[in-house]
Amino acid sequence: MSGLALGGVYALSGVGLVVLYRATGVLNLAFGAVGAMGAFIAWSIINKAGAPGWVGWIACILFGGVLTLGYGLIFGPLLAARGPLVQTICTLGLALVLFGAMDLLWSSSGGQARSITLPSDSGGFMIGQVQVNWTSVIGLGAGIVITAGTHAFLRYTKLGTAMRAMANDREITATLGVPVRRVEAAAWFGCGLLAGIAGILLADLAALDDTTLTFTVVISALAAALIARLHSIWITFAAAIVIGLVHDLITPITQLTDYRDMTPFVLAAIALIAVSRRQVFTQSREEG
Repeated sequence: MSGLALGGVYALSGVGLVVLYRATGVLNLAFGAVGAMGAFIAWSIINKAGAPGWVGWIACILFGGVLTLGYGLIFGPLLAARGPLVQTICTLGLALVLFGAMDLLWSSSGGQARSITLPSDSGGFMIGQVQVNWTSVIGLGAGIVITAGTHAFLRYTKLGTAMRAMANDREITATLGVPVRRVEAAAWFGCGLLAGIAGILLADLAALDDTTLTFTVVISALAAALIARLHSIWITFAAAIVIGLVHDLITPITQLTDYRDMTPFVLAAIALIAVSRRQVFTQSREEG
């Protein structure tokens, strides 16, 4: 159940990465850091300022959306003419800046433990002898809802159609009168909102830790997106669920526990090798 919940969060994160990549050509490696900093801001609002929990949660989500949108508006036009590698490395720079800021503002020295709890933690139901809380259900449900909603958005809305068109050919889409900058801004903002949602959920399901939230989210989500070849959001969803399940199912196996964090890399490598060999085999059959 823990693996399914984490898989759902990885899925909505992977969907955010895929949609932004298809609309702008940028692979956002700062996704996890944005969500992590939003979660720390939420913790400060709730525990330091004494505000209600929902205020902190909304602040986390909006922080992710506004920060990512600001980055896209400022650096997006400057990087539009550069190659994918340069664009991706620049988002890694943003991730490192945010990681340093979190280490400075929320230092872990002194052994201060921080955590975010949601009201859904206290309720749940039993499956056999396993207690399942509602937060785990929300994590999995959020992945399903976000994936289905994004699919419907891309397929049936005008803005979604423009994003799909940009993914196919950006220059032709611009010549047809599509407001490219506005479409890109919407993609950046949506990706940031999903980063904030992932940050809140993983701060509860995993830990409120800058290293864990910064790298675990983006590595697992990126692996799922790569398995889907940065194209299909449904394959991204399925891959994310498998990554979450395998990661948690091998935890009780003593011989493999220390290597469970390699799960995203191993599964992504297996999938990419299988796809590559299939393409070579298909090409050789056609030529033969």
